[in-house]
Amino acid sequence: MRRAAATSLAAALAVLLPACGPSGSGAGGPVRIGISGADPEWDVLADEARKQGVDVKTVTFDDYQLPNKALADGDIELNAFQHLAFLGKFNRQHGTRIVPLASTSVAPMGLYSLKHASVAALPDGARIAVPNDPSNQGRALLVLQAAGLVRVAEKAGVYATPDAITDNPRHIVITPVDAQQTPRALQDTAAAVINAGVAEQAGYDVRRAIFHDDPRAATTRPYVNVIAARSGDEDDERLRKIVRIYRSPKVQEAVRKSSGGARYVVDIPRAALRSELDRLTRQEG
Repeated sequence: MRRAAATSLAAALAVLLPACGPSGSGAGGPVRIGISGADPEWDVLADEARKQGVDVKTVTFDDYQLPNKALADGDIELNAFQHLAFLGKFNRQHGTRIVPLASTSVAPMGLYSLKHASVAALPDGARIAVPNDPSNQGRALLVLQAAGLVRVAEKAGVYATPDAITDNPRHIVITPVDAQQTPRALQDTAAAVINAGVAEQAGYDVRRAIFHDDPRAATTRPYVNVIAARSGDEDDERLRKIVRIYRSPKVQEAVRKSSGGARYVVDIPRAALRSELDRLTRQEG
C-alpha cells in the first residue's frame, strides 16, 4: 500500500477544514470524500452533485490507513477506497465504528508473471510474492488456492497467513512484500499476486494475469468495495443523495470507462453489506 508523508495529507485536509469546521456534513458545508488514486468517476459525481445542490470535495490519500482515521475523526464525511475485509480488520484493530453505505465494485485479484505464461508453467519451488497486509494477503492465498497451487485451512478465513497453508504439492515459496511493491517483485520472483488497483497503477491489465479470482463469485463478497461513513450517519440525507448520484447512469458509465472493464459494478443492499462486515469484524486475524 502506498506510503506518503503525513504532512502532505495534513496540508490537503487543511485546505478544506477551516471553512467547514469539524464536520462538513452540516448544512452549508461540503461533503468531503476520502479516496485513493485519481479515478475520474469522482469528478463526474462532484459535477452531478453540484447540479443537485450538494458541494462535494474529494480528498486524496496515499496511505490506506489514513482515510478511515480521517473519517473516524470527523475530518471527512465519506470514504471510498476499501473493501469489506479491509474495513472489518480496521474496525477491529482500532475500535472504530465505520459502516458501509453502498457497494461500488469488485475488482479481480490476479497472479502475474513476467517469466511464465501460465500457472502450469510455474516451476517446482517457484517463489511467489504476495501482499503482506492481512486482508490482501489472505485473499492472495485464496487466489493461489483457486489456481491449484496450495491448499489453505478453511478455518483461517479471509485473513489467512502462509502458516495456514496445509498442502503445497509444488513447494511454492511464499514471499510477503508491501502491496505496493508486488509489481516490482515480479523482477525477482516467478510470479506475484497483485490487487487490481496496484496492478492498474503499474500498467498491468487484469487480462495479462495468468490467473485471477472471479469477482462475481460468492467467495469474493468480502472484497466488495464500498462507500463508507461513520456509524450514526447512515441516514444523513445528503450522504444518501451522494449514494443515489453514484448509482446514476452518468457516474456508472465513468466507472466502467475508467476501469477498462477491470472492475465489476455491484449493487448490494446496505443490510447485506453490514451483515458481511459484522461477520468479518468478528473473525480472528
